Amino acid sequence: MAQPTDHSEQTRRTLLRLASGLGAASLLAMSTDKALAAKASKASVGYQDTPKADHNCANCSLFQSPNVCKTVDGDVSPNGWCRIWVKKAA
Repeated sequence: MAQPTDHSEQTRRTLLRLASGLGAASLLAMSTDKALAAKASKASVGYQDTPKADHNCANCSLFQSPNVCKTVDGDVSPNGWCRIWVKKAA
C-alpha cells in the first residue's frame, strides 16, 4: 500500500528549489551585465591613432563623437582605427 505523503514537506522542498534557482539566475544576470559593460582594451583590438585606408573611427558605427567608442576602453581619435571597425550605416 502506498504511504501517505506529507504535503507540507513537498511544498517546502518546492520552495527551496525555486529560491535556489532564482538566486542562481540573479547571480548569472549580474555577471552577464558586468561582462556586457566591460570594454575591450586598445591593445586587444589593435587600436592605432591613424586610419587604415578609408576606415577610421569617425566613419565607424561604434564611434560616439567626440572621442568615445562603444566597445573600446578609453579615448579614441576620430582618425584612429582598430580591427573591430564596422562601417557606419549610410
